[in-house]
Formats: sequence, structure tokens, C-alpha cells
Amino acid sequence: MLGRHTAAGRRVALTALGALALTGATSAAAAEPPPAVPASTAAQTLGADRPPAALLRALERDLKLKPGQAAKRLVNEAEAGVRAGRLRNSLGDRFAGAWLRGATAAELTVATTHAGDVSAIQAQGAKAAVVKRPLSELRAVKQKLDAASARVKTRDTPVWYVDVPTNRVVVQATKRSAATAFIKAAGVRGKGVGVRVSEHRPRLFADVVGGEAYYINGSARCSVGFSVTKGTQQGFASAGHCGSAKDETTGSNMAEQGTFQASTFPGKDMSWVAVNSDWTATADVKGEGGQRTQVTGSVQALVGASICRSGSTTGWHCGTIEQHDTSVSYSEGTVDDVTETTVCAEPGDSGGPYLSGSQAQGVTSGGSGDCTSGGTTFYQPINPILNDFGLVLKTASAQKGVPAPQDNGAATWAAGRVYEAGTTVTVAGVRYQCLQTHQAQGRWSPVATPALWQKM
Repeated sequence: MLGRHTAAGRRVALTALGALALTGATSAAAAEPPPAVPASTAAQTLGADRPPAALLRALERDLKLKPGQAAKRLVNEAEAGVRAGRLRNSLGDRFAGAWLRGATAAELTVATTHAGDVSAIQAQGAKAAVVKRPLSELRAVKQKLDAASARVKTRDTPVWYVDVPTNRVVVQATKRSAATAFIKAAGVRGKGVGVRVSEHRPRLFADVVGGEAYYINGSARCSVGFSVTKGTQQGFASAGHCGSAKDETTGSNMAEQGTFQASTFPGKDMSWVAVNSDWTATADVKGEGGQRTQVTGSVQALVGASICRSGSTTGWHCGTIEQHDTSVSYSEGTVDDVTETTVCAEPGDSGGPYLSGSQAQGVTSGGSGDCTSGGTTFYQPINPILNDFGLVLKTASAQKGVPAPQDNGAATWAAGRVYEAGTTVTVAGVRYQCLQTHQAQGRWSPVATPALWQKM
């Protein structure tokens, strides 16, 4: 059973350190069962039609939602991902991003560089935004900033990202002059790069922990992220800055646990630990009060979607996704392609899991602020971790076998492979195009999951 640890030789459940328990009281209205929401292919595929009651209460608390709105929001987010994916594929090079707004995420906006696409976007039930720059151009500008960060100091320009709602790349700096110098060094002046002045400097969350955690070489401590497997070997994913390859770990009970197999930091912030036979990987995310929820996949959520994080210091907190394609310059080094959120965190939460509904999103990297006054956090997306290290995410309906070699140009579909939105595969002579980035599971074949794949 999960969390059980008895005599030597007994197996101890390895879980991600997250949960859906709440701190503080909840209203009587919030404690009532959520109203029924219409099921759909997308909601059923992603598990958005059956969220745990504790998750709904956490969303209501942290996003200040009325009873019933959290359940509607999760279903709307699942549906919006499909519509955005279809529009991304049909718009091609004209696609400029998609995002959600509203208390229940009922408003999906899709941006294009061509006014002639407006009617097609509206036909999918989305608002259309006609903008100047396609998403590919924004990403190219950010890549130039990424390259420049290796040549110049970025202490005063700690964050830069693609901001799809404003159709620009933004440099966050402690002073405008620093941002101007960074933009000039990258050669992107006049390319629509905006500046946001902020005194906050993100830091890594890897010091003090509370509750269930893991220890590195008997001293440093972090939070377990998501359980994974590699062939028959069980383990978990976490942040790269928590430990290096061959570092030894012990569990929160101080029992021998495992060894870091691989770790990347800076550049990326990812690692994975192989555990010994006393530990069992599960699909559970655990936190305060012993409450658990099960991970069912790794479908990437849209900007504006709700997201919750768990860590061994602060427990369970929720917020929204601000933007993907973000780079952060910590004092220890720069990390690219992380996601920024409005969720708070504190030292010791590093490596802990982020979930949108029951879909794994990533592991805590760092941030600024705290859970008393509020803050900002960044997570390393989970799909690149699975892809880079050849791991399979442990889910409630776990697939078996070894991940297929990663080749986005391959024409065949295989469970365990990470597929980026827009990738095409062939199944039984029929071509399909991926709608939402995810790791494929055996039950998620293109034929059976129109929420993830579009027949061409």
C-alpha cells in the first residue's frame, strides 16, 4: 500500500509529494458535491470530468471561484486544448498562440497573422486575435536571447519569455537599462521585445523541507516529483539542481532509497532517481492530510489554464499558467523553456509536482515570493524530462514496455513516445496529426483519442 514502511524487506510506496488536502476551513457550500457537468471526449480522455473533491476545493480557494465553477473550468480547459490544437494545425505558420480567460476558462482566444482566418477560428467557438508576429517568429527572437545569455551577465535580467496574449517577447529586468543592454546584445532591438521592470529575482527552492521529502547524500533535501519507470527500473523525476548523477538519496523516513541516474542543470532543470527494491513507484500524488490523486497523463495545458503544485514545505497551492517558453537566470545558471505560474512556493518545494486536473505538467524549479504574501514559480515541463531520459510516466492506467526511440519525424505511433503538437503519424494506413503535446499511452492510440489526434 502507498506510504507503508515496515520491517526490512517490506516495500515502501514511492509517491509524488503532492496532495489535494487543504489548509484552513472551507465553506459549507464548497464542501457540497460539485454539480454535474456534461462529459465529453476530451474531458473523459484527460479525466477532467471526475476531479477529486479536494482539488475542486483548492481551486475555489486559490482562484477565488464560486462553488461549481472549478468543475466547469476543468472541463472547459480540456475542451479548449482540443480546439486550440485543431486550429494550430490548420493555421500552420500563421498560428500565433492560444490562451484562456475567465473564471471558468470559458473564453479561448486563438491568434493568427491573417485576417482571413477569423471566421475559421470563430467556427471553433474561439475568439480570434489578428496579430503581427506568428508564434514561430516569437520563439526565434527568444532563442536569440537564450544564446546571448551565455555571453553576457543576466543578473539584472533574470527572466525572459514568449508572451502570446501580447504577441511579443518580454524581458523582465530589475532596471530598464539592463533590459535595453540585454536586448541589444541579443541583436533583437526593434523586434517587438517588451520590457517589464520588477524587483523580484527568482531563486531555487532547495533548502528547508517539511513532511515527506527526500535527502541527497544525507544533507540537502528536495521534494519528489512524479513516479516514472525505465524498463523494469522504478524511480521518480525531480529537479536537476537537487542532485547530480551518482548522488545517493534517502527517503523521508531516512531509509536508503536510490541513486540519481541523470541530472541536467543549468540549461534545463531535470533529473531522475532510480529507487531500490524497497520502494514502489505509484501513480499517486500525495500531500497534506494523506489525501491523494492519481496522475492519468501528461497532456500540456494552455496558457491561462489552472494548475496546482505540491511541495514538502508548503503543501498544496493552486494558480494559473502565465506563459510557456520562459527562460530564468538564477545565480547558479540559466534555465530555458520552463513555464511561469502564479502558484506560490518556498525553499524545500523544489522538484515537487505540478498538475492541471490529473495531467502531469512539470516539477518545481524556482521562483520568487512566498506562500504568505504570494509569489511566482517556474516549473520544468515533464514531457522533456520523459523524452530526454527515456522515461515512462507512471499513470493510473500505466502502459507497459520501453519507450520507443524519440524521432519526431517517424511515421509510426508507439506508446511511451513523447509527441509534440503538430507531429504526424500513420496508423493502419491513416495519417493523424497531434493536437496537444503528451507522452503516448497504450490506451491513447490516435484512433481512439480524438482529443489528442486529428485524422488528416
